[in-house]
Amino acid sequence: MHIGTGQIYDPSAPKSRINMTLNEDLVRVARGYTDNLSDYVEKLLAAAIAEERRKRLADQEHWDRVCASWAEFHEKHGCVADEYNADFRPGDATP
Repeated sequence: MHIGTGQIYDPSAPKSRINMTLNEDLVRVARGYTDNLSDYVEKLLAAAIAEERRKRLADQEHWDRVCASWAEFHEKHGCVADEYNADFRPGDATP
């Protein structure tokens, strides 16, 4: 794998035979678009994985911003629930 080139897998890795079950009509239609079904599926799978990674990274970045925002709010204003849970804290605990 070439670090820093955006590759999500090593395209020079050896190929291996796998066993898959696919809809026969879908395979027939796909073969109308390519002579090399294995390469076609490999490229589609790589694109799907890249998109899934992009979505997961964007989701993680979103939740990191949400957590940072809540931490900043808590730092400035304290815990939102403090005024409502005073009855449930031990007597010597202070918010």
